[in-house]
Amino acid sequence: MQTSFFSSEALTGVVERITFYNEENGYTVVKITPDKRVPDAEARDGTVAVVGVMPELAAGESVRFTGYWIDDAKYGRQFRAETCTPIVPTTEAGIMAYLASGIVSGIGPKTAERIVDHFGAKTLDVLDNEPDRLHEVPGLKTELANKLGKAWVENQSVRQTMIFLQGYGVSAKMATRIYKHYGFNTSKIVQDNPYTLADEVYGIGFIRADEIARRMDVQVDDPNRLRAGLVYALNQLARDGHVYAPRAELITTAAELLRVEGTANVEARLDEQILRGELIADSSVIPDGTAIYLPEYYEAEIGAVEHLRALRATDSAIMKTAAKTDWADLLARLAKESDVSLTPQQQGAVRAALEGKVSVLTGGPGTGKTTALRMVIEALRELDHSFALASPTGRAAKRLSEATGQPAMTIHRLLGYIPGEGFEYDEDNPLRVEMLIVDEASMIDLLLLHDLLRALKPEAHLLLVGDVDQLPSVGAGNVLRDIIDSDIAHVTRLDAIFRQSEDSHIVLNAHRINHGQMPVTDNKSSDFYFFGEEDPALAAELLLDVVTNRLPSKFGVDPLNDVQVIAPMYRGVIGVHALNEQLQQRLNGSRRMAEKQLGGKLFRVGDKVMQTRNNYEKDVFNGDIGRIYGLNLDDNEVEVVIDGRYIYYDFLEAAEELILAYCISTHRSQGSEYPVVVMPIMTQHYMMLQRNLLYTAVTRARQLVVLVGSRRAVHMAVHNNKVAARYSGLERRLANSR
Repeated sequence: MQTSFFSSEALTGVVERITFYNEENGYTVVKITPDKRVPDAEARDGTVAVVGVMPELAAGESVRFTGYWIDDAKYGRQFRAETCTPIVPTTEAGIMAYLASGIVSGIGPKTAERIVDHFGAKTLDVLDNEPDRLHEVPGLKTELANKLGKAWVENQSVRQTMIFLQGYGVSAKMATRIYKHYGFNTSKIVQDNPYTLADEVYGIGFIRADEIARRMDVQVDDPNRLRAGLVYALNQLARDGHVYAPRAELITTAAELLRVEGTANVEARLDEQILRGELIADSSVIPDGTAIYLPEYYEAEIGAVEHLRALRATDSAIMKTAAKTDWADLLARLAKESDVSLTPQQQGAVRAALEGKVSVLTGGPGTGKTTALRMVIEALRELDHSFALASPTGRAAKRLSEATGQPAMTIHRLLGYIPGEGFEYDEDNPLRVEMLIVDEASMIDLLLLHDLLRALKPEAHLLLVGDVDQLPSVGAGNVLRDIIDSDIAHVTRLDAIFRQSEDSHIVLNAHRINHGQMPVTDNKSSDFYFFGEEDPALAAELLLDVVTNRLPSKFGVDPLNDVQVIAPMYRGVIGVHALNEQLQQRLNGSRRMAEKQLGGKLFRVGDKVMQTRNNYEKDVFNGDIGRIYGLNLDDNEVEVVIDGRYIYYDFLEAAEELILAYCISTHRSQGSEYPVVVMPIMTQHYMMLQRNLLYTAVTRARQLVVLVGSRRAVHMAVHNNKVAARYSGLERRLANSR
């Protein structure tokens, strides 16, 4: 494209037709009839092409653009618009055309003619200032008059707000979201402090708000910017798992993120926020230092400690029953009825869950956690005590239900989560259960722990089940490890391996990895294979061949339904993003299927996709995997089949909640199991090569594991047991509360 730059100029005209409009970003190609002729840019019909980001326009509107002319090699001379302002028509014919253009739902040509015939050239003034006068229009029904008056006011507000926001580089999609949140006050709120967007509007973080502010000429050291930057820095640290930040580290991190010289202003704003209660300072969790918390994390940490202390200190009906129970007889009978053999460790775990108020059952794959858990449940049923089963994710809850034969649900569903309102169950309305059993407890973050504990009566028992050697939660905190290390709970760590056949290496290698030993990779087992390749591009190609050809040929597995690729990192030629694109093309690119770009991601009918957050209205949960069944381009809708159910998403929901799932990150695999796991492991992944990451990926497989890459990378992961430390005061507070 050859571009000719001139000083910014104006172009006005009437919209004839919209050639292209991208609802994701507002990019538009529109044909207009210019007020003044532009001979070198006009098409045969006299129209001129205008391109750029603009609010959604309608045919018949008069519009003023500012920008410059460009010469496109394919489309010829076009006007590149930088701003777009609809012009209110002044003639009766223009007003009638404007109203009938579809700009307001419900006003067609006949209704527009009636309104203009009655009010004449003053029509728009009446609509703007006296919309109730629409009732004067002959033949216009009262209901329609009310609807049109309301629609006009809202439409004008929306359009002006969209123009205002897009003038500061906000996409059409994001501008719509902002308006839905703030309504008529949007422009004033954003002008007063654009950083409120980061705090209050979902999907607009500090970076986007900062871009808007900079376009509004907000200074680098503006107090609002520094305050927002400190909160942003704490949120970034929380994304890395930290519950708080040491004061000095927070100030340094914020100054670097904000790119300000010196730290004096940042420190002053921090002290100001602490005085206002916007941030919390606590000197009790860091020796000779101060921890800075976001209020929600401070309240969650303090609250979790108080609730755990109350649980531990309160007697229960279960404890009274347990004290009178002949455990040797009961456990022998339950084991016989279930046709299992219980080790002394497993028997101890069952007794601990009923005799103590807070207990933990942990251990690796094949060590009998599920058997011990089932015996806890059978003991509760035998002794006639109520219980509930829950897990952090839908997939984990489904697995828990299948393993125990008892109903299980996500923690959010158990607590009655209502979007926008919070949880139904809390201190004022506790769960009516005598014991709560939570599986996959390593996935619980601090905020969820606090919500969970708030919903338990002090008399209730809590049993946390999980593998503490897996990756910690995605959210802030290291809950399971902190509870174990604090000694507030009775902890049973199962270590005897039961589930292992002679030619099976999945369980064997998982435990070898967990103990710092190299896995057996001689390819002589029936379920664990290693294919070596040092070059990342060649390794990626090898992995694609393994998934699409070798596994289906040798084992008869379905590469879409049975195989899950799990990668340590997102970037690079053998990262999550690149592998998803390649696998999508290999497994779902041969037939011409409907497709749509949503949020920068290409979705195609037949694609394997994952839900990335809990959506209780649709009854789908973070980690659920399904297939795209249909794309309705007329209704802007995606149809996805998940566990045999048809789920419908509008395009905006799909862009925000769905990702391609041919390849997923190790963290996203937590709580799930797959028949076959294929994992690339390269030295280029060195930042993520940790023992618990490799261990977590391997333990996701039920039938088969295939590693593709470098033995040196495997060695790096196995021998790196330096689990990234997380700033958390939970262990210290719990230990001090005993």
